[in-house]
Amino acid sequence: MASGDNAGGAMRLLLVEDDEMIAETVLESMRREGYAIDWAQDGRAAELSLGNGVYDLVLLDLGLPGKDGVDLLSGYRRQGGAAPVIILTARDAVNDRVRGLDAGADDYLIKPFDLDELAARARALLRRRTGQKQPVYTHGKLSLDPAAHEVTKDSVLIALVPREFALLQALIEEPARVFTRAELEDKLYGWGEEVGSNTIEVHVHSLRRKIGADQIATVRGVGYRLKRLG
Repeated sequence: MASGDNAGGAMRLLLVEDDEMIAETVLESMRREGYAIDWAQDGRAAELSLGNGVYDLVLLDLGLPGKDGVDLLSGYRRQGGAAPVIILTARDAVNDRVRGLDAGADDYLIKPFDLDELAARARALLRRRTGQKQPVYTHGKLSLDPAAHEVTKDSVLIALVPREFALLQALIEEPARVFTRAELEDKLYGWGEEVGSNTIEVHVHSLRRKIGADQIATVRGVGYRLKRLG
């Protein structure tokens, strides 16, 4: 369902995996971690998805129908694709790992892998990437640090769940903009992920309870924005 530029909002991942059982397990796990994650089941579909340039991290199987994972990765890097890539594969021979790393992979996990370890490696790569380019955002008494994944108000740390953090990040990056519900869904969820009709409203309500009801304004018939300052 989501498309376009992913500035702000949840980190967007692409899983490239032809095994449906493995894919469903990884999708569920990474969504619990707060990521928006899309799924491509073969090399050709992945090639098209990567052409959109919206991904912060790629989880890539090597043994794919349509186009081999190493060839896919090599082409992605040649075309300037810069997102970190973690290879997930049953190929455990050293030369397979070397080929993947030489093609441009940043990390490697052999199947079967631990989901907590996958999440930890993803966080490490994303911290490294976001730490290089993302500033700390402030709006009035609110402050959001994407690299540290921290929000404070009046210098007091506020505990947010991943979706709340992603929602606030989207709003604080463009504080004067009014976001529609559909735009916020695009920033918080992956393509094809089930989103309830009132999901965004629930997240907004929960976020208001934590940062202050007056911090998020409702623009009737349109959507939400941060409150105006001054």
